[in-house]
Amino acid sequence: MEKLTFYALSAPEKLDRIGAYLSERLSRDVARHRYGYVCIAMEALDQLLMACHCQSINLFVESFLTMVRKLLEADKPNLQILGTNSFVKFANIEEDTASYHRSYDFFVSRFSEMCHSSYEDPDIRTKIRMAGIRGLQGVVRKTVNDELQANIWDPQHMDKIVPSLLFNLQQEEGIERSPSPETEKESPVELTERCFRELLGRAAYDNIKNAVKPVLMHLDNHSLWESKTFSVRCFKIIMYSIQSQHSHLVIQQLLGHLDANSKNSARVRAGIVEVISEAAVIEASGSIGPTVLEVFNTLLKQLRLSVDYELTGSYDSFANLGSKVIKVHEERQLQEAVIKTIGSFANTLPTYQRSEVMLFIIGKIPVPVSFSGFRVEGSRMIQIMLLKSLLQVTGFQSTNILTALPTSFLDPLLSFTLMEDAEIRLLVLDILISIIDRHDNRHKFSPVRIISDISVLKLKVDKCSRQDNLFMKKHSQRLYRHIYLACKEESSVQQHFESLYTLLGLICVELANEEVVVDLIRLALALQDLALTEEALPVYNRCAIHALSAAYLNLISQLTTVPTFCQHVHEVIESRKKLVPFLLPEDVLVEKKLEKVEGEVLFVQAKIAEMLGGSGYNTERLATSYIPQITDEDRLSKRKSIGDTVSLQLEMESRNSPEKEQVKHPNLHYTCACVYSVNVEELERERRRQVVERFQTAPFEEIAAHCGARASLLQSKLNQVFEITIRPPPSPSGSVGNGHGRTRSVPVYEMKFPDLCVY
Repeated sequence: MEKLTFYALSAPEKLDRIGAYLSERLSRDVARHRYGYVCIAMEALDQLLMACHCQSINLFVESFLTMVRKLLEADKPNLQILGTNSFVKFANIEEDTASYHRSYDFFVSRFSEMCHSSYEDPDIRTKIRMAGIRGLQGVVRKTVNDELQANIWDPQHMDKIVPSLLFNLQQEEGIERSPSPETEKESPVELTERCFRELLGRAAYDNIKNAVKPVLMHLDNHSLWESKTFSVRCFKIIMYSIQSQHSHLVIQQLLGHLDANSKNSARVRAGIVEVISEAAVIEASGSIGPTVLEVFNTLLKQLRLSVDYELTGSYDSFANLGSKVIKVHEERQLQEAVIKTIGSFANTLPTYQRSEVMLFIIGKIPVPVSFSGFRVEGSRMIQIMLLKSLLQVTGFQSTNILTALPTSFLDPLLSFTLMEDAEIRLLVLDILISIIDRHDNRHKFSPVRIISDISVLKLKVDKCSRQDNLFMKKHSQRLYRHIYLACKEESSVQQHFESLYTLLGLICVELANEEVVVDLIRLALALQDLALTEEALPVYNRCAIHALSAAYLNLISQLTTVPTFCQHVHEVIESRKKLVPFLLPEDVLVEKKLEKVEGEVLFVQAKIAEMLGGSGYNTERLATSYIPQITDEDRLSKRKSIGDTVSLQLEMESRNSPEKEQVKHPNLHYTCACVYSVNVEELERERRRQVVERFQTAPFEEIAAHCGARASLLQSKLNQVFEITIRPPPSPSGSVGNGHGRTRSVPVYEMKFPDLCVY
């Protein structure tokens, strides 16, 4: 062998003849089953290949590959393994010169076939499969960096290589470990995973799609999405192996695949969503790419589709006899998986993108429209799902509350606090709590209880920033109003009152300056008055409002540190413990008949105003009771049909029309603002009902005539305004008119200017 190697190095032009001779001998020995000589010939070829790197090696390589092909085509497993080992040695050699005409198509096909070997003896089967995996690894190494070779990333190659690797990756439990020393070092699964990672690590930007598509097809063909474990493992390998800047390409392919499987079973879709969720966690922060909203759009679309499937019971708009049966619990699991995935994506985004996503999601929440029971239920379910998704996105700490809660987001969100559906109101409260809580204080306010010393809560309180002050100046009154009206809802349960207490507590800790503290005390006292006067509310709700007010005044009194205020609150709470314990949060769940509550068990506004006034607080504001202004936004948020909306808008117009202006009492507006009674509400409700009834039952001609008359009246009034505002032109002589009364108004476009004034 030494002499042959020396001869080949001395006369490299003879290499092709040496290779041809050895190839001929090997072919003859294989045919005659003389396997000892076959091994000798391959050993000789291997050593020559390792030693000779001259320019004329290409011809020798052709002979070498012919011999390897011959061994791989043999029926004997040992010959196949021998050929593979030689090919792997060859694959590790870096050649000095490229080859234009060499083809590896046969080797890709043959090694892929060996990966699927079904040989009877499990030990030999394992060896053949491992040889196939190593062979594929060798092909990839040899071709991936050689631009002159056929592209290994082409679909015809990837569709063989990737499924072969995945097939072996699945066999972790099915294949027994061989006792041979070779496989004790590494199992087929470990080898496969290493090979798969190497393949993906070498993938460039434009090759990712070809590498991932066969994975999706394999998981489809073998129904592997449903089990989730294997599919998640595959994509974890992919996400950790590819270059980080290519991660968003994998996510986009998964989203496209989810769209393509829109009408597949819920378990398959849930499996894909689970994979997307895991992949998003691995992905580097902020690298989802430019199509962030597309990601959320796809997920929200799947959520809406799932709700539709659940309600209709069919994947098609019209139920067919042959359509698949929808399983409600599976659709529910899918919906939860989508919501979790939205949260996973949101956690990878920077704060400014989260704000965009929040606006995007709230824009997708439908306004309830009542044409039929199905539409109402579908609308309600979608509202709940999208609010849950929104709650997942809001889990971040924003330093600037103005950017976290812009008007365009806060307005539609607050309108949902007045919905009749209790679950929707609770979700909105959780969303507000999640955004306002920037120092992780929310869990310290739960459960609602009277605490004699709040220092044990270890609340994190920072000085109110300029942005916080601006936010409260702009939005505080609307927040108070919505909290007040949320307490009036009859369908509220314990969780609602706990959330309202947490929200009030967070406003006090996170956003309160002196003015806000005064308003919050007024609000707490107004809630006490509400519980006393609103007899239509259930007994539990009235007790709960009393308890909420007591717990909150106890909290805020200790935060203000005014001794007399704290003393008054403490005295009232002690009185309640003795006389009416069911008006405190600890005992509020005990059913009691609520008799007239008065005397020492109530907080007295005048006393509190006097105490805080002595400590420098605004006495005038404290002496004025808080009364929420009922706006049209509140009414519209409860609308149930388009007819109601139109009627309310027309009602607004009629209320402000000039016809009614003449008969209005000048002090009526102020009276309404100060006196808030049940009778006024009933009159308003009756008038609204009449307006709605008129627009629902009156003939179209009558409605059109009414609207037309109003339009012409408005036009005449506008003409009067324009006539008054157009003044006569100034006279060049300085005189105004000719002394015979007012001159006719001349429009600007009819005025005559001197030539000197015109450019």
